[in-house]
Amino acid sequence: MGVLDRIAKPQDIARLRLAQLHTLSQELRDEIIDVCAETGGHLASSLGVVELTVALHHVYDTACDRVVWDVGHQTYGHKILTGRRERMRTIRRHGGLAGFTTSSESEHDALTVGHASTSLAAAFGMALARDARGDAYDVTAVIGDGALTGGIALAALNQIGHVKPRMTIVLNDNEMSISENVGAINTFMRQLQVQPWFQRAERSGKEALSDLWSPLAEFGSRAKTAARRFFDPASNNPFMAMGVRYVGPIDGHDLEQLVYYLRHIRELDGPTMLHIITRKGKGYEVAEADPITWHGASTFDRLEPAALGKAYQWSDAFGDSACALAAVDDRVWVITPAMREGSGLVAYSRAHPQRYLDVGIAEDVAVTSAAGLALRGEKPIVAIYSSFLQRGYDQVIHDVSLENLDVVFAIDRAGLVGGDGMTHQGVYDVAYLRAIPNLSLAMPRDVPQLRAMLKGALRRGGPVALRWPRGGVKPGPDLPVEAWDDIDWGTWERLKAGDEVVLVGYGPTVGTALAAAGDDPRVGVVDARFLKPLDVTMLLALADSGATLVTIEDHVLAGGLGSALLEVLADAGRSARVVRLGIPDVHVEHGDPARQREELGYGVEAVRARVASLLGERSAAARVVDMPQPTSV
Repeated sequence: MGVLDRIAKPQDIARLRLAQLHTLSQELRDEIIDVCAETGGHLASSLGVVELTVALHHVYDTACDRVVWDVGHQTYGHKILTGRRERMRTIRRHGGLAGFTTSSESEHDALTVGHASTSLAAAFGMALARDARGDAYDVTAVIGDGALTGGIALAALNQIGHVKPRMTIVLNDNEMSISENVGAINTFMRQLQVQPWFQRAERSGKEALSDLWSPLAEFGSRAKTAARRFFDPASNNPFMAMGVRYVGPIDGHDLEQLVYYLRHIRELDGPTMLHIITRKGKGYEVAEADPITWHGASTFDRLEPAALGKAYQWSDAFGDSACALAAVDDRVWVITPAMREGSGLVAYSRAHPQRYLDVGIAEDVAVTSAAGLALRGEKPIVAIYSSFLQRGYDQVIHDVSLENLDVVFAIDRAGLVGGDGMTHQGVYDVAYLRAIPNLSLAMPRDVPQLRAMLKGALRRGGPVALRWPRGGVKPGPDLPVEAWDDIDWGTWERLKAGDEVVLVGYGPTVGTALAAAGDDPRVGVVDARFLKPLDVTMLLALADSGATLVTIEDHVLAGGLGSALLEVLADAGRSARVVRLGIPDVHVEHGDPARQREELGYGVEAVRARVASLLGERSAAARVVDMPQPTSV
């Protein structure tokens, strides 16, 4: 029986010796690889923090101490050690474990999270609550160097340095390597910083000097600072300037160092940042060599891992289209908040590096930078996930819409997203964008339509949001930009005639509508490809026809297409029966999107059943109307 097999609860890790911690780390790494090989998931990021995870659970009791993981995608080892090992093969699957930390899933998950840069603010609040109640638990935030680019993280760090609550910040840096010339003096100075006796002596010495003569205390403080900067250049860094004690960098895969520093830091007053250097994918050769590809892996053979491949994606279609448009117009830019691979922009970044901007995990900066470009006559495209655009919403209104600027929002992952679950569902953007003046909103059903919309958006000007789903799509024909279709902006397209029930979809739900309608001549299908402006002419004609209108959307019902139709009809004084199919007022968890759509009532079979019911109701009503009326005697 291995060490991992003997861990019944995370508190058992506190009793392990250093040699056992090393064994546990290796067994944990093997377990993570086995899980991801079978189920897919966040492999490279979880492998990179194995030793840190073991050290944290050795030093802290996460049932009461709060360890806040930023993003939460790196916590597979944490889940395994906190009583969820037997359920790990269900991760990201319907009814199974979430792919990120989720407080409702376990008492050991301090925060439900999936978006980056939130850990410091949340941990800061927890530390304030602890101190207000006189409690004694520890608060630790684990944040990556990428997440530290987020504005919310830097703003929280500023507050932490100002208020100075007792807390630990682990900066997990997996981009830099440790310099070999750290030297014995640097090591000594870093160890000295975390010794409680050193901190006490520093305070009492300053107080004693102040009692003798205050200028002497000031001289002593300056001498100490000068010495520290001479021996330890790391002490002269922006974190120290913001009021946060800084320790590091240290090797994040060295268990002995991790345990040593974590134990000593928890005894210190005020906030302390421990800077660790790690390697994503650590311990699995292919993941170490290509951590980006193996960040979110599909299933694989762990002994003979082949290169991960995937079918042509909507993101690829966008990236190819943007690349082609930039080749014929040198005013086209693409901006992304750290989602180059996810948004299909690798080829674009190489073909047009001077007009490609990655702002890091700072969605607000992406939007406002685009506004600045547009104000000087450029044509920026902001490539962003639906759930991440939420974090730049104020900037869409304040910096883009107010002056009707020429900014295109290329919104990926619109709709249900599968294993990423609640924090990543792209099911709110139609509602929150439809309310913004000047902004147009559209969704293509195929690649030729995507090209036509993107080309048209750049030509027409003003803010335009184009959205598409996660997943594969059939590539469009290989055509030059001049041969791409033009599109009549703001119009719908009738794809199938039918005068009793008309199914109105957009994007992928057009396919749902066509499949549900089949060849029934009573059922029509409309592609409502423009959500703003709506095709009011066609909508009113459909209402006047007497058909029952059924809207189908991979989006929340509140504020969606169905709501928009009802608003137009009400304003026009027209009456029509409108049935809205989509996501009700619930958060949708992780799972298989096709199954979820059926359960939520807007999958193909669910729509087909609803259509049959509506046709039956209309037939029954017609029979009642046609029945001969009794004559009076």
